[in-house]
Amino acid sequence: MEEHICGTHGVHNDIVEKVSKVMPDEAILYEAAELLKVFGDATRIIFVLCQSEMCVCDIARLLNMTQSAISHQLRVLKQARLVSSRRDGKTIYYSLCDDHVKTIFYHAMEHVME
Repeated sequence: MEEHICGTHGVHNDIVEKVSKVMPDEAILYEAAELLKVFGDATRIIFVLCQSEMCVCDIARLLNMTQSAISHQLRVLKQARLVSSRRDGKTIYYSLCDDHVKTIFYHAMEHVME
C-alpha cells in the first residue's frame, strides 16, 4: 500500500495528538455504527413512529408491508432501544423511545434534503 504524504510536512502531529485524546473506545464506535445500520434498515418505520404511536397492523397497512415484516423490524428496533411498546387490551402500540431518536432521524433527513 502506498503511503500518502501531506504536502511537504508529513504527519501533522499536533492534530493527530489532539484527536487521539478525544477518540472514543472502539466498542463505542462499533455500537454507533450498528445503531446507524438499524436506522438504515427501518427508515420508513422510524418516520411513521416520528408522527404517531401505532400498532403493527396500522404500520403494515400504511407502508404496504406484511405484519410479519413490520414485527421483525420492530423487534430489531426494540433491541436497539429505539422503540418501546405498550399494551392496551390485546393491541400493542409502538412509539419511539425518546426524542433523541427523532432528532437523529430528522437531522439525517435535513442533511439529505440540503
